[in-house]
Amino acid sequence: MKSLKKYPTHFYFGIVILLLAWFFNWYLTGLRTHLLFFPLWLGYSLTVDGIVWHRKGSSLLTRGFKKYLMLFLISIPVWWFFELLNNVTSNWHYLGRDSFSDFEYFVYASINFSTVIPAVFGSAELAGTFKWIKNMGPGPRISSGKNSTILLIIIGMIMMALLLSKPSIFYIFLWLSLFFILDSINHLFGIRSLVSYTNNKNWKPLVSLAIGCLICGFFWEMWNFYAYPKWIYHTPGVEFLYVFEMPLLGYLGYIPFSFELFAFYHLFSRVRSGVESEYYIQLVDPLISKSVDG
Repeated sequence: MKSLKKYPTHFYFGIVILLLAWFFNWYLTGLRTHLLFFPLWLGYSLTVDGIVWHRKGSSLLTRGFKKYLMLFLISIPVWWFFELLNNVTSNWHYLGRDSFSDFEYFVYASINFSTVIPAVFGSAELAGTFKWIKNMGPGPRISSGKNSTILLIIIGMIMMALLLSKPSIFYIFLWLSLFFILDSINHLFGIRSLVSYTNNKNWKPLVSLAIGCLICGFFWEMWNFYAYPKWIYHTPGVEFLYVFEMPLLGYLGYIPFSFELFAFYHLFSRVRSGVESEYYIQLVDPLISKSVDG
């Protein structure tokens, strides 16, 4: 059994603030989650990062503190973009929103939105250490040729058009269209993309992202259940078999959502720095993914 001393200091710090924020978020009454959401998910992210470091000797935080902070900054505009699309689909809304001015809401929401990408990518790296994912064999090949990639962009644009024209029917495309468009654009411009993995029959990064985001989804929904302010859903056609506030089938949306975050992050990283940090996000063992990431 590995010694507890082999966990990094930030793991213990994360555990403490996670448990404290969790306790007060469920114990207190009235408005509190707008203040407790960030420490809760910061604690989660640091805890998971510490576990990842313990399991493979490397983690998002320990590979680059500035890059880790950038995950929080990039997360803010990315989730605001989803909020913009939700103005069309109206799939979720926030109870307690009317307790804040527009400026207060923007500030609190932005701070809390900053935790989305660090939590998902950290959880995805944790999933990548699971033995069953590491031992996965090759999957089906999805061609990453120019014509195939352009076709994926066209499919994504059709999905987006349907989403905007008939949101009550095609709201599911909110979690698919952006992936088809952005990941394909990334591939065309030589930016790290998931289609470059599937072109080599390597589905481990996609499975790691999917499992990692489902883990986050469970905790998002669980901690939201007794929170206030909180979000509730409106998802026509699947409003049954609820697990917390989310219909069971709604959890499937977390899978393509993780792919969209991957595409957003790498596009933003290239625009910001001009040179991509190709090995910063390590969803599988670096030696396994080197032929794709290099």
